[in-house]
Amino acid sequence: MELLGLLWKKHLMAVIRGSDPEASFQTACVLAEEGIDVIEVSLTGAGALKVISRIGAELGDRVVLGASTVMTRDEAGQARDAGVAFIVTPAMCEGAARGVELGVPTVIGALTPSEVWSASASGAMAVKVFPASVFGPSYVASLRGPFPRVPLIPMGGIEADQMAAYLDAGAVAVGIGSPLIGDAADGGDLAGLRERARRFRRALPYGEALP
Repeated sequence: MELLGLLWKKHLMAVIRGSDPEASFQTACVLAEEGIDVIEVSLTGAGALKVISRIGAELGDRVVLGASTVMTRDEAGQARDAGVAFIVTPAMCEGAARGVELGVPTVIGALTPSEVWSASASGAMAVKVFPASVFGPSYVASLRGPFPRVPLIPMGGIEADQMAAYLDAGAVAVGIGSPLIGDAADGGDLAGLRERARRFRRALPYGEALP
C-alpha cells in the first residue's frame, strides 16, 4: 500500500526524538510490538541516522520508517541513503525541496494558509500542520475549506483524547511525539511507553478511512 493510503488507514505517526541511540531503537521496537508501525526518527536526536539504519535493518517491513526535522539538502540525501520511506520537515526548507527532487514522499511543515498552499504546490505528499496544538482541531477544519484536496497531518502537543477531534476535522493522520514517547527515547521507562502506546491505540478510530 502506498504511504498516503496507509496513513488514511493507520491515522497515527509516532515521532521519536531521543538523546540515547540505544533507547531510541528500543522505543521503536516497543512501538512496533504494540502496533504503532509508522515511525519517524527526528534528525535532531542523538545518532539519528544510525538509529534509522538499525531500525530498518532489524525491524524491516514491520515498520514504515521516516526521517523528520529534515532541514538541509544534505540531510535529505542522507535520510534517503539510510533507507527511509518518507521525509518530514518542519517548514518549506531546502530539505523539503531536495526530498521532492529525490522522489522521496515528503511531508512539508506549514501553519498559515499561504504556507499550506506553498508546501502543496511544491510537491508535498501531505502537509504537516505544526504546531497544531496552538490552534486546535477547529483550525484544521478551517484549512480543509480552501484546501479540500491537500492531505493534512497535524503534529505538536496532541494528546490521546484529542486525536479523534483532529481526525473528525479532516486530518489524514496525526503525528505524536512526546505525549506518546515520553522519556523512553532518553533511556526512560519502556513499560510506561508500552502503556501509553496501548492508550493511544485505544483512542484511535481504527478501520480504513477514505479521503
